[in-house]
Amino acid sequence: MGGQERSRVAEAVAREMRGAGPRDVPQRLCEAVVKLLPVDDAGVALRGEGMSVPLGASGQRAADVMELEVTLGDGPGLEAAATGAPVCARDLASSRDACRWPVFAQQAAAAGVRSVYALPLGDRAVCVGALDLYRNVPGELTADELRTARTVADVVTSALVSLPRSERDDAGRWLSPLAADHGEVYQAVGMVMVQSGVSAEEALALLRGHAFAQGCPVLELAHEVITLHTRFDRYGRFDGSGGFDGIDGSGGFDGIDGSDGFDASPPP
Repeated sequence: MGGQERSRVAEAVAREMRGAGPRDVPQRLCEAVVKLLPVDDAGVALRGEGMSVPLGASGQRAADVMELEVTLGDGPGLEAAATGAPVCARDLASSRDACRWPVFAQQAAAAGVRSVYALPLGDRAVCVGALDLYRNVPGELTADELRTARTVADVVTSALVSLPRSERDDAGRWLSPLAADHGEVYQAVGMVMVQSGVSAEEALALLRGHAFAQGCPVLELAHEVITLHTRFDRYGRFDGSGGFDGIDGSGGFDGIDGSDGFDASPPP
């Protein structure tokens, strides 16, 4: 039965992949996942050096929620990738999940995501990332649905790691636009290390902390750093005289739901 289920999933994914170039593979995989499972959105991210790297998403909301995890350094997907074990958030508006990931839960729920299943791409021994499944309603996947989801995650892992070697070596040719953009974060980490005289881990923490304080994605702050509109001094102090236009051009980041930035208090 397990072999038949894997064959069914693999065939469905293969149909979705027809005609896809290497850069299109992550998004096509996420679109296939949404068709195979009772979920509303899906995203896939790889484990990076100190942070996850969003690779593909079924839609803009999924991309925004993954970006929120990157900025906060917290969330179900990061936990699944770090532990190599599935992570379930049954209801992001509940006190249980709000206590686990306070800001993530509030912002994701405000964007309409009520439950999340994060499945590792791999296992506890070797985990290359996570497959995040988002639903508009609270609740759990059934036992059968969870078995299928695990099979889907296994097929997604195989599809990603089996990209042609020659194309995988040239990151510009196979990385999706989502992943390519996050190269700027690593560049910014290097610049902050030099400017503040800190380690890579501390530089990433500074970027995340100041992005959160400014109410903008860490990717946006990283871009400001590498374009020399923003710098950190040797005490880790932030000089953002260049300012931020925000994702809506209004002069500030409104959060993924259009509200006035981040509110660290848990939902009622």
